[in-house]
This record gives sequence, structure tokens and C-alpha cells, in this order.
Amino acid sequence: MDTQAHSTLQKCVNPEVASSLPWPRIGKVRHDLASSANYFVVDPVFLATASMQPYQRTHQDPVRRPLRIYTLDPAASRQDGAVAVLNVPFERLCSGPVGSVLEVVDWDETTGQLNKPVNLDDPRILIENGRPPSTSDPMFRQQMVYAVCASTYDVFRRALGRDPCWGFHSRLGQSYAKLRIRPQAFSDRNAYYDSSAGELKFGYFDADDTVQGRNRPGGRVFTSLSHDIIVHEMTHALLDGLRPRFRLATHPDVPAFHEGFADLVAMLMHFSYSDVVRAAIERSGVKLETDALLLSLASQFGHTTGSGGPLRSAIDPAGLGQDAGRGIRRYDQAGDEPHERGSLLVTAIFEAFAAVLQRKTKRYLRLAHLAPGEAPSSELAGILADQASALASQFLSICIRAIDYCPPFDLRFGEYLRALITADFDLVQDDPFGYREAIIDSFARRRIYADDVPDLAEVSLLWRPPDREMEPIKDLHFKRLRFAGDPGRAADETELRRQAEALGSYVMRPGYARAFGCALPGDVRLMGDHVDPAVVGSIRSLRRIGPDRQVTFDTVAEITQRRWCKQSSGTFSQVFGGSTVILGPDGGVRYAIRKSVTDQRRIQAQADHIHGNGNSKGWARLGVRRHLSRSRICHLFGETVDAQQPATGGE
Repeated sequence: MDTQAHSTLQKCVNPEVASSLPWPRIGKVRHDLASSANYFVVDPVFLATASMQPYQRTHQDPVRRPLRIYTLDPAASRQDGAVAVLNVPFERLCSGPVGSVLEVVDWDETTGQLNKPVNLDDPRILIENGRPPSTSDPMFRQQMVYAVCASTYDVFRRALGRDPCWGFHSRLGQSYAKLRIRPQAFSDRNAYYDSSAGELKFGYFDADDTVQGRNRPGGRVFTSLSHDIIVHEMTHALLDGLRPRFRLATHPDVPAFHEGFADLVAMLMHFSYSDVVRAAIERSGVKLETDALLLSLASQFGHTTGSGGPLRSAIDPAGLGQDAGRGIRRYDQAGDEPHERGSLLVTAIFEAFAAVLQRKTKRYLRLAHLAPGEAPSSELAGILADQASALASQFLSICIRAIDYCPPFDLRFGEYLRALITADFDLVQDDPFGYREAIIDSFARRRIYADDVPDLAEVSLLWRPPDREMEPIKDLHFKRLRFAGDPGRAADETELRRQAEALGSYVMRPGYARAFGCALPGDVRLMGDHVDPAVVGSIRSLRRIGPDRQVTFDTVAEITQRRWCKQSSGTFSQVFGGSTVILGPDGGVRYAIRKSVTDQRRIQAQADHIHGNGNSKGWARLGVRRHLSRSRICHLFGETVDAQQPATGGE
């Protein structure tokens, strides 16, 4: 269940190979070295997002479209809440279904079969809350993937305060690309997000002869009927749109974050289904942090492929609440396999979730006077389920919102910790239940630390404003921005370009570029190396509402740059620098979360990872079943090769 990766150190330096990277080809560059502030380009994929048109609900439209789904997978018991009605944000649909940002195309490349598309606007289907759940109905699979993907998209939209965009180019004939979802894509024990095609591809397979649970030996299993697998792959696509350069596995944490974050979103979304949570409370004796079904991912897949259990779990093998982290897997002992390493992130967040949930529900448990092992009453189970669901939604929003506070590439788990703390503090400074304290403690128990901070105090982990004092970017003051009706949507491509050029001109001014992790040609810190023009990868305004209903407005942007490092052998390797820039409504620079293109420590660390670590592998088209050391993993890195230094100013 993985993103389609690309090589960062190519086997040759030519325009066609370079264009396969998530990096715009450099044609006409806005630069005049006498005025080097214009040494930048704007990413065309980002500019294409101006034509994105999410559905605009009218007053006559319903708010939600109810659709039936499997909340876990087809093998789960209905007594555990395995079937539910999911209220998807309403939009008018064409057969497929095809909406404003998602399109379902049910074509099987193995057999060449094209299944008839479902029409969810058919009155007979509408009145029944969609087609009934079925393992053999292709139209239900189409309904299932659309409903779960649309719901996941809406979760990200509400957390981010804007419409999420995709990280791939539009297809021929489309002004803006829609994410294509293929519920019966091929015959294999696999499912993955293909960034080059802009597709989610779900496989199907025959179960093993030896299975567990309510599964038939040799029975047909569709990964598109697993709620967890759908959310996991959809999260890959959404994360790729937020940070496309997370495809560059410059450190083991980068692919591990992609996998861990996708698992985290899938498991937290379990809590949005009240019947699932209530059943877990009754099974676990109100100790949700120990419930294997609730905190597991893709149980049917694991039970039908010989794994002996669910695919992955948020329950730490050492258990929660042990003193001083005894027995808990530590960051410094983790291997490089992305799913295994990513599980550190998952267990850390769920430990923090369990700690806060205990603080918020202890008064109810005290009032109930439950004896050890006694099941809660129906009323108490309902109260606890509501508390757990609300808290899971808050944690999910915190985790998603933190992506805006991450560097544009080369992410480390410690930096994600800083992003979590800063993002939450920016919106909710008062923290009476200790959300941030719980997160810091759970990361510390796994020895996940942030570099360049003196201690683990909350104030120390907050990102800092730029080192130097800077005047606001006047052209990015909210009073000068033009919107398409909503502060989260720029008016058109011309407005996006204007904003991007205002940021690029500001960042690449002499004396400013260094503060944003970039460098101008001839900078002595480059030691004679060439740098491409900086790339403004995105600039997006947003609106967020805090728990006390206060509204905050910000602008978040990415600017990145590629450096060609000359080796002693006459070869060249690529190193990336730049920053995530967060601006206030007045255009002032609040944060520049940077990775410097002139930082020799980073360059050496990347070289050591690529050339000194035999496990530096990517995660392209990674099978869902074989995702450990025997996985068919594509190498994300090639070797540096003989090449002429790129010409100044682009190709």
C-alpha cells in the first residue's frame, strides 16, 4: 500500500529523466543575475490547481449523502458495527460515480473487464442509502471506495482549512486532474497509490487454503472492500498533494512517515463509527487502548494471507503505560523497512490518545463505581463512545494540521513532533488536558527527539520565527488577495501566479535567501556548486476555527531548490534545500521551517544514507502482503554518474 516513488539521484542528467522527478522542468527562468531576486520558477502542477472546482452546494441541495459501507471489512461481525451508513458531503454525481475531485473507473487490467458504473443519483438507490453491502456486487465496491475516499477528503479539508489538491498533472482533456479510483484494478495481493497515473489501484486475490476468522479458504478477497486499505491509500494521495517531495526518500524516516501517517489516519477514522466504538468498549471493559479489533488495520487481509493476525496494529507489543518505556521499541533500534519504522509513529500517537482519553473519562468511571472486569451500562458505554470519538477526531485534526508545519522534504520524526506541538499551540494555546504533554511523553518513551532543541519543554519544541527581522510581504496581505468566494481558494491562475511570484521575489532577495534555506548563484557557501532556480511549489491561504470558535487566517507555502554537488570523481549528485513558509494575514513571516541547501551536515548525511546503507530503499508499488524484508521494493536511489554540470539558468 504505497506511493509510486521516483529516483532522486538519476543515472543520467537529461531533461527527460529530470522531468520524472516531482520537480518542474526549468525552461524560461524569471531571472536576471543583476537582479537575482527573480531567480525562481513557479511549479506548473501547483498553478493547475487554480482550475480545481470542488462542488459548490446550493441552498436546494441536501447537506449529506448517506451511503452504506463496511466500517472494517466484510469478515467483521455486524455485532461489532461492521456495517454503517456514512454521511458523505453531498455533490451531484455522474455515473461511476464521478464527482468534482474523485472519479471511479472500474476497469480490470488483468481481464480487460469494464464493470457497469453505479448511478448514485438514481432515486431507487438514494432512498435506500445506497446499494446494500455485498462482496459480489461491483457497484457496491464502486460505492464503497467513493464514499470512504470522499469522507477522508472531507476530514483533511476541515483539518487544513482549505481544499486539498493533488500532486500529479492533469490528464489529456482535463483542466484539472481528478483522482481516479479503480476498485477492481488487477489480480494481486496489493493495493497502491500510483502518483504517475494519479490513481488508487485496488487488487483482488484468492485467500490461502488456511485462513482465520469468518473467511473461506480460497475465497475471493477484494482490497477495495477494506475500509482501512481505502483510507490508507487515499491518505497517500492526499499527503502527496500536500508534500509531493516526500517521495524523495532522503532518510529512512521519509517513507516510514508516509506509511505510518497513512496507518494512523485509517485507525483514527475507526472512531467515527459509534457502533464500532461501543462494541470495543463492551469487549475491552472500557480499556479501548487494549482492543485489538479497534486498533488493528486490515484484519481480513492479514487473516487470508497467512499473517496470523491483522496487517498492522496500533497496540505496542510492550503494552501501554509501562514505566520509563521499558520494553517499548525505540527509535534508535528501528530498522529501515518503512512500515515497521512507521509503526513507531502510530504507537506513539495512540499512547498519547489513550493517556488523554483516560484523563477525560475518569470522572465518569468514578461515578459508575465499576467493579474490576464489570461491563459498563449501555448509558455509560454511550458516553464513553462519544468521548472517544470526539477525542479521536481532535487527534486526527492535530496530526493532519501538522503537515503544514513540516519542512517540504527530508522529514524526520523529531521534526514532525515539533510540527505537532507548534500546529496545536498556534490554534489552541490553552491545553488543560495536556494533549501536547502526552504527545511529547509518548515520543520521548520511544527516544524520538527533535534536533537542535535544548530540552523537551513545550516552549522549546515550538518552531521559531526567522533569525532576522523581516518586513511583511505587502502583496500577500489578506486585503490584497483575491478569492473565489472562500479564503481557501484563490480567484484564478493569474492570482496564484501573482502570489507565487510575490513570494519568490521576496525569498530570493540578496540577504534573504539563506533564511529560507536557499542560495543565489555564486554564494560562497556553495563552494563552486551549481544551484537551479528556486521553485515555488505552492502557496495556499487557509482559515481555521479553534475550539473557542476563534477564526485564524494564515498562508502556507513551499519554496525549494536543487543543488548539484560535484564529486571528486567528476560526477554530480543532487541535494535539495528550501523551506515551508507560514505567513500571517498581514503578510508577515511567522515561520520559515527550512532545510538549507548549503548545510554540509545534511549533504553528508544524505550521501551516507544513499551510499553507506544497503537498506536505503523506496516503497514503490509495495505489495500489501509482502511488506517486510521480502517485499518487492524498488530502489529509490540510483548512483551518481558522469555528467556535465547543468548549464546556468536551466535546460
